[in-house]
Amino acid sequence: MVVKPASDILKRNNVQVSGQGEKTIVFGHGFGCDQQVWNNTIIEFATDYRIVTFDYVGSGKSDKTAYSTERYSTLDGYKQDLLEVCDALELEQVLFVGHSVSAMIGMLASIERPEVMEKMIMIGPSPYYMNEPGYSGGFEQSDIDELLDMMEINYKEWAKYLAPVVMQNEERPELAADFEQLLCSNDPTIARQFAEVTFTSDLRDQLDKVTIPTLILQPKFDAIVPLEIGQYLRDHISGSQLVVMEAMGHNPHLSDSEETVKRIKAYLAE
Repeated sequence: MVVKPASDILKRNNVQVSGQGEKTIVFGHGFGCDQQVWNNTIIEFATDYRIVTFDYVGSGKSDKTAYSTERYSTLDGYKQDLLEVCDALELEQVLFVGHSVSAMIGMLASIERPEVMEKMIMIGPSPYYMNEPGYSGGFEQSDIDELLDMMEINYKEWAKYLAPVVMQNEERPELAADFEQLLCSNDPTIARQFAEVTFTSDLRDQLDKVTIPTLILQPKFDAIVPLEIGQYLRDHISGSQLVVMEAMGHNPHLSDSEETVKRIKAYLAE
């Protein structure tokens, strides 16, 4: 395997380093997003921590020529992005904050290289999105098929439909409008594959391999991830904590960055 120079990795993933402090917090964005979603969050940590944000290959301002359908056909490709970013910056014992699928990407990275992370904060995570007997993932197979078909037929209409479902907070329509714009900034072909990987990956058999302290932040009403999932993760990740947030919607760092920051800081202070 060819090892890329650190500078190539940092450029490929549009890595940004800010803040000051001995400890480093790495923020990983979710599906359909990029590192900009953390702008209102990271500013609250910049005086006490070194902050690292990045875009997974295929997202945001990453080098999209580096995208490979083979590498990113599973979450392992995104896990490799995260580990390569940490290696390029020579990071160990970081505090990792991952939203949605990025929480699972971070989990896989922590299992493969536990020395890389000291603590992990998962925001709206799910190890598996589909319903099965005895497990409420939130979606039927037909739901996922329809979502993927809609992405192929009319990506912009899919984004317009999905944004308010994800964001909730109907009294603040600007949140859905901004998220729709963010979704539309993605390459439709790459986004569709990322969606398929996100919604069909089943990582339930990996949960008991997590060895680092983990906080699960679960919005109290999330149309993408049922509350039961937060409880499932708490029960299957040893030593983890579950906090049910007052924030509504799947993106609490966008709809309520104040509470998100407060919850993360409280956990890190323990």
